[in-house]
Amino acid sequence: MNLRRYMICGAIGLAAFSCTPRQEINYMKDIESVALDNSIKNSRSTLQPGDQLIISVSAKDMDVVKPFNQNYSSSTTITQYSMPSSNNLPQQLPVSGPTYMVDTDWNINFPQIGKVVAKDETVESLKTKLVDLISKYVKDPAVDIKLVNFKISILGEVSRPGTYVIPDGNTTLPAALGLAGDLTPFGIRKNVLIVRNVDGKFTQERVDLTSAQFFNSPYYYLRQNDLIYVEPNEVREKAARIDPNTGLYISVASVIASIALGVLALTKK
Repeated sequence: MNLRRYMICGAIGLAAFSCTPRQEINYMKDIESVALDNSIKNSRSTLQPGDQLIISVSAKDMDVVKPFNQNYSSSTTITQYSMPSSNNLPQQLPVSGPTYMVDTDWNINFPQIGKVVAKDETVESLKTKLVDLISKYVKDPAVDIKLVNFKISILGEVSRPGTYVIPDGNTTLPAALGLAGDLTPFGIRKNVLIVRNVDGKFTQERVDLTSAQFFNSPYYYLRQNDLIYVEPNEVREKAARIDPNTGLYISVASVIASIALGVLALTKK
């Protein structure tokens, strides 16, 4: 009887040890009560030094805009996003066109026009600026701009941590977490850290994903080279400190206990 009592107590202890405390995993519970108008002003990030742009100019007469499409590069392939913790291959996206790099002074050197200041410009506003400049030489030009090296890093308690390249240069925090396979059950949703480099200075912000208030945060829309870190909860931290062979020990103990109970049952007969 004593042995059986010990075995029952041990089983209860193992069950209690394996249970994960319930935590809040809902997102944006109060979204209906939050005004989202303020988020519009943060919907586009400004260009930064090192941004790689593919800029194409078109018009009814394509021969007229040929001088504005110099520096044309052959078709290249970029990685749309990487998934180092997944067995799936990264998606590939072929892109081609005249390529320009925003230099350390926030300028690009555009053919026929010369230096164009890109500081404080978004992709859309730079497009408008180039249309205005080219309109001095060409009637009704159209400009297309792609930001092809927009990268973010997602680390911590997500399903697929890694560095992701966003071809259109525009993404939100929820969308980025979706690329990473969402948070694991062990991720703290009320304290997600975002580290951002603004003009050479690092800033950081803590975001509560369970509240729709973060829609109004300047960190809702991500920017070039943002780093997102999801902290583990106490359960994960405690598990990391446990001997990795604990599961093996428990399995062996269970087998020994089963054998002992069998022997005890036979001896009673």
